[in-house]
Amino acid sequence: MYKEYTLTFILIFIALAVHAQVMITGYVYEKQKDQGRIHFEPLAGASVYWKDTQIGTTTDALGKFKLKRIPETNYLVISFVGYKSDTIRIVEGQKDIKVVLESIQVLNEVEITARQKSEYLDKLNPIKTEIISSEGLKRLACCNLSESFENSGTVDVSYSDAVTGAKHIQMLGLAGIYTQILGENMPLIFGLSNSYGLTYVPGTWMQSIQVSKGTSSVNNGFESITGQINTEFKRPHLSDPLFVNIYTNSEGRGELNADVARQLTEHVAVGLLVHTESQIMKNDHNNDGFLDIPLSKQLHLYNRWNLEKEGIYCIQYGIKALWDDKIGGQINFDPSKDKFTNNHYGIGIQTQKYDLEAKHGFYFNRHETSIGIQTKAIYHNQDAYFGYNRYDATEQSIYTNVIFHTFIFEENHKIDIGSSYMFNHFNEYFKVTNIDTSWNRRYHIPGIFAQYTFDYQKILTFMLGFRTDYHSQYRWINTPRLHIKYDFTENTNVRLSVGKGCHLTYPVAENMSLMVSSRNWYFPTQLKPEEAWNAGISLNHKIKINDDKSIQINADAYRTEFLSQTIIDNITHPREVRIYQLNGKSYSNSFQLNITTSVIKHLDLTLIGRYNDVKQTYQGKLLQKPLSTPFKGLFTASYNTKFEKWQFDVTVQYVGKATIPDFSSNPFEYQLTKTSPDYTIIHFQLTRRFKKWEIYTGVENLTNFTQQKPIIAYDDPFGNYFDASVIWGPIMGRLYYAGLRYKIKK
Repeated sequence: MYKEYTLTFILIFIALAVHAQVMITGYVYEKQKDQGRIHFEPLAGASVYWKDTQIGTTTDALGKFKLKRIPETNYLVISFVGYKSDTIRIVEGQKDIKVVLESIQVLNEVEITARQKSEYLDKLNPIKTEIISSEGLKRLACCNLSESFENSGTVDVSYSDAVTGAKHIQMLGLAGIYTQILGENMPLIFGLSNSYGLTYVPGTWMQSIQVSKGTSSVNNGFESITGQINTEFKRPHLSDPLFVNIYTNSEGRGELNADVARQLTEHVAVGLLVHTESQIMKNDHNNDGFLDIPLSKQLHLYNRWNLEKEGIYCIQYGIKALWDDKIGGQINFDPSKDKFTNNHYGIGIQTQKYDLEAKHGFYFNRHETSIGIQTKAIYHNQDAYFGYNRYDATEQSIYTNVIFHTFIFEENHKIDIGSSYMFNHFNEYFKVTNIDTSWNRRYHIPGIFAQYTFDYQKILTFMLGFRTDYHSQYRWINTPRLHIKYDFTENTNVRLSVGKGCHLTYPVAENMSLMVSSRNWYFPTQLKPEEAWNAGISLNHKIKINDDKSIQINADAYRTEFLSQTIIDNITHPREVRIYQLNGKSYSNSFQLNITTSVIKHLDLTLIGRYNDVKQTYQGKLLQKPLSTPFKGLFTASYNTKFEKWQFDVTVQYVGKATIPDFSSNPFEYQLTKTSPDYTIIHFQLTRRFKKWEIYTGVENLTNFTQQKPIIAYDDPFGNYFDASVIWGPIMGRLYYAGLRYKIKK
């Protein structure tokens, strides 16, 4: 603790000793015309630089930029490929500007010729943040959040088990529970939603996704250990009046998505997002008698309101309602006859989830001074059974966060101070072979935080944050974090980060996939919070060939070391799940290299290589984490024809070998190899664009590679050796899909 506070005070002293300068902030929009009507949309990735200099930046996903004022010139140049460049004069004292770029028309046939970047690195943020734009989400059939990372080398996605269809993520080689997942900077997936929550976020609702590695800002809580994923949803005042997406695939899954938005008055806009899906076809491609993916039906609604008066206030309200029903297991399972019998093995998961959210932002006369109030209430009910096993749970939570943002001394010394509060009431009923019990947990977590950001001439930026929270059961949780970004040149920078994070464990809710087995469960009555330090370094270099051609290289390394951890031990004994506190070392080392290039016109290429070294102590032995893949390679190519009428997208994933838990004590026919094979997965998609329509078709897992016999003892599902939770590869084979998008623009 002494070292944490000493480091904090030293860095604050150093930061305040550096002189500051004036910042220019602004927004860049694109002007579009549709059937004689003009509307404006944020333009991400636009270049903003001082005339006759190499000093500049790019706009973020909302079209926003920040740039240091320099004495050499008063003229600012704004440009984007396919748009008319604009040069404006900045007068003395001017700090906020808005610029609208018009697209270059070609033969009066196509009005927009610019290409939005599918993925890019936030150039201004001292926290390394990769942004997946709305265009990037279309490069594959992104049906939900779990399927939006197929082109990502940072986030790994895989099935949790071979029966329920649930998916989980990993970042820096560690489970997704250590990654804070937010929806517009408010809690999105936690607690009861950890197992299936990724599939509850429709892909067509998302405007962009920001993926940050390592510990993130203290403004959003103490949960981020390995990273943070923040999803931005479509906002009614920026959305088109109508958007429709229809999707179907060869496995019998269908989706219908519809977005409606309307500007009621100058300051009030309303939107409705609708998502419905169903899995109606029974599939058993590996002939083990079990459905490869459960039958399901889901309805999800999201009503949003936006009230905004520029420079005075911005208020947003939203309500979500989700109903989801899954039935799986053996092909002949009939829940009306076979539930809780040994006739046929079946699973059933019924979910109802309701969210109420409100965001209030108020601006003051002083430049860049504002206060934001975030509030969210959630009710989540789930009734589930897995053969004879049962897990029924209800979670009620309230979250509030108040942030005051201003500058001190000069405008490049910024500070955020605030307070948060979390209430959670969690009721669980848990029944497996050796346990039949209920838990009722209720806790309160008030907290306060402060974050100081210093920006020196757009060369050095550092962000220092500290928060302290009081858990009604576990007492004090202290979270220090530091991020530094230094620009050697306009095209080369380095980021450093170090900080601590904390995770409140939900051992059953987070590991429901282990219930699809005959294992006995053992764990203590109380588990401590998980705490870990994370430190990382990231180097980014851009080789600029000309205005629209470049090669970008990014290399990073991160280490996560646990001080306290809940060990989910499913490897010491193949018929047991033992949950206990870490007694020894547990760490993760992650190294990644990204190369992206656009040296050929209309063609974007990405090559990624990653290595994870993850070890945990199990029963006194430091072992490589099972089912965690050390090596991964990723190659993507995206090609657009002239005027973007046709688009071709290819994704190639190489997945290395993983260690498999020891099942040598099982009968011979139920034993597994010590390691999984390496394999390659290929996805392809073709898109044809018209004025208001887009038609797309593609194939996933072109090589048709699947994990053979993913269910141990599938022929005896009520026996002692049944286990469907040991998954290292794809469950679904080659899959064809097609869909269309229809949009009425503003």
